[in-house]
Amino acid sequence: MNCCPRLLRSVCTMAFGVVLSSGTPALAGSAANQAPGKVADGMQVSLEYTLTLEDKTVMDSNVGHEPMTYRQGAHEIVPGLEKALEGASKGEKKRVVVKPEDAYGAVDPKAFQEVKKDMIPEKARKVGAQLEAKSPGGESMYPVVKEVKDQTVVLDFNHPLAGKTLIFDVTVLDILPGEQKKR
Repeated sequence: MNCCPRLLRSVCTMAFGVVLSSGTPALAGSAANQAPGKVADGMQVSLEYTLTLEDKTVMDSNVGHEPMTYRQGAHEIVPGLEKALEGASKGEKKRVVVKPEDAYGAVDPKAFQEVKKDMIPEKARKVGAQLEAKSPGGESMYPVVKEVKDQTVVLDFNHPLAGKTLIFDVTVLDILPGEQKKR
């Protein structure tokens, strides 16, 4: 099941699908303080990965496809995985277990919203249906129908992986110096 394309690239809050991304540039020279060929802040890292849950469900994988590339220290992947990859070498394989608090957080009860049934398309009025909507700020949201009542439908705006322990099997394919901020 591939619930979230480029799953690793987003760090999501639990309430109402707001995506946080940090454009914070790496500190100039921070990668130079690490041993050559090691994952360090500012480095461009290419990975091959498979993401599974504790029940062995495969949620996402790029094995046999395009490598996933991110900049270490830029918060482009879940915090627990980024921290575990610090200091890894090219070619290194790791199994990284990331608890919810270091991934997509706990399930937030405030992220459940009950709406009038007529606001939901008839064919989507079933438990498990995923909807696409826009927030008042224009951001895409993907709530899931959690309950259908007589007059209302309960929607869950939590990230689909909120509350879940994530297991990443990763191979570091390449480590390159990242772009340095121009002054």
